[in-house]
Amino acid sequence: MTLFRALRRLALASALLSFAAPACIAQSADALWNNNCISCHGENAQGGNAQSLLDDEWLLGPTDRNLYDAVRDGIVDSGMPAYGETLKDEQIWALVVHLREIRAKDKRARLGSPKPDDAGVFTTQHANFKIERVITDGLDVPWSVDFLPPAAPRGLAHSAMLVTNRPGKLQLWVDGKLSSPVAGTPEVRSKGQGGLMDVAPHPEYAANGWVYLSFSDPDGKSGFTKIVRGRIRADSKDELRWIDEETIFEADHDHYTNGDIHFGSRILFQRQDNTPDGPWMIFFCSGERGVGDLAQRLDRPNGKIYRLHDDGRVPADNPFVGQRNAYEAVWSFGHRNPQGLTFGLDGRLWDTEHGPRGGDELNLIQRGHNYGWPLISFGINYSDAPYKTPWPTADQDFTMPAFVWLPSIAVCGLDTVRPGPDGEAFPAWKGDLVAGGLAGQTVERLRIDGESAAEREELIHGMGRVRDVVTGPDGSIYVVLNQPDHVIRLLPAE
Repeated sequence: MTLFRALRRLALASALLSFAAPACIAQSADALWNNNCISCHGENAQGGNAQSLLDDEWLLGPTDRNLYDAVRDGIVDSGMPAYGETLKDEQIWALVVHLREIRAKDKRARLGSPKPDDAGVFTTQHANFKIERVITDGLDVPWSVDFLPPAAPRGLAHSAMLVTNRPGKLQLWVDGKLSSPVAGTPEVRSKGQGGLMDVAPHPEYAANGWVYLSFSDPDGKSGFTKIVRGRIRADSKDELRWIDEETIFEADHDHYTNGDIHFGSRILFQRQDNTPDGPWMIFFCSGERGVGDLAQRLDRPNGKIYRLHDDGRVPADNPFVGQRNAYEAVWSFGHRNPQGLTFGLDGRLWDTEHGPRGGDELNLIQRGHNYGWPLISFGINYSDAPYKTPWPTADQDFTMPAFVWLPSIAVCGLDTVRPGPDGEAFPAWKGDLVAGGLAGQTVERLRIDGESAAEREELIHGMGRVRDVVTGPDGSIYVVLNQPDHVIRLLPAE
């Protein structure tokens, strides 16, 4: 019996050693840097026995893939070893992410944030602007704004601004005043990242009065993103009421989850096939609710972009119509947490979605495509541990992003700069995308060339967490901030 116990203990010890043997896999990106890079390149990549990595002279090419290959394969002429012999692929990618974080921190320290001149004018590559504070009181975690079109019916003013507050309030900003909350709006699960989210009037609002809302729908301790439409009735000058509510999309309640993260969700409209007189379609998105694997399953609602008729019917030409157990409203899948959605002037659909730590994405959304989450990722774990590599294998048919933020800015809010019914404020930016960032506290302008970002420029930084970015009726850029809870706008400088 003693010999048996000894052998059993030896076997258990061998199993534990076998499990723990690839200890480097558990190392954080910071530890990987300290153990492999710091002795030559310095603690902050400033250089030492090897050159600085804070400028672009060290690159063997213009991309992060070039850097990844250099670390993996080594650089013979400079004496840099091939770390692919000792590190896993995901660890090498984690080093790339770590270095990008170091470089971004150094760049911010050296160059600072965009600043106005003494006259309050911000100078950018193609246009100059000033900032006006629109709403500074009465908001509670504002999430989205949108505008009623001309000739708004039912006593509501032309170009009144609709404002959602995440705890559940829908308000209107009219003639410089913020209304009381609209009575009778849906109950929301206001917990974590969930609550009342996007608001969008129907493109033919002047005729039909429909307003669409996205929110986290409560079912006991669980919830999921739901889309409804209703009308706002002005009972009196100071009393507004939500009426005529209809459900546009509701997931199977068996698929609701009790997590508090990754709800999405933005709402857009486009005529079918982008034709002048086609029926109106609604596009919207949902996050994967923190359960990444479900983003790959068509029988679950998580991590998808959807397309429906504006009354909630499934279009017959949706890509997964007739597929067994699939959510037939799905337009694309493999998304993590899309919180920006816009149509370009050419009618193409773009989203921005959160990566984990690093790896936020700008994606060109196409019918039936798979965007890869969680099987590939440009980020690492929030714990600083390596996660994945960003490139698909030969047997993985994933659509890659048009642009990636490394480090992450926590993308939230996206729109296209376009003329409005009341004018065009920024003709030099026409067609560019403007993207917000929560943790990054930033608004960036992206100019698209084909299917990639040809220009990237930071417009504002450090004014608050950017929740939404919207082109207004006069073409100016409205920005929804949290901490502080304000709405501001970018106006052209005289």
